[in-house]
Amino acid sequence: MPTYAELKAQAEALLRQAEEMRQQERAGVIAELRAKMAEYGITAEELAGGARGRRRASRSKAEPKYRGPNGETWSGGPGRKPEWVRQILAAGGDLEQYRIAR
Repeated sequence: MPTYAELKAQAEALLRQAEEMRQQERAGVIAELRAKMAEYGITAEELAGGARGRRRASRSKAEPKYRGPNGETWSGGPGRKPEWVRQILAAGGDLEQYRIAR
């Protein structure tokens, strides 16, 4: 029965052998892909664009409606209120004092 060290050495040798085989096969795949690209007139840019797919248009940020005492801004949208807004409201302040005039 083989020892742990012998089995570990065999496993490492197999991993090295598998990596060498992967590198050899990889070179063949690259050559095959290049030949197909040339045959069909495919560019690397086309491949890169197809892999990432179409990008969604980024959402534009809402314009700020409120400006805090230290110049921080908030659009007043849904979600968590900024800390400065929560502090003003907790102190009984009126948020309308901080509305940006348009």
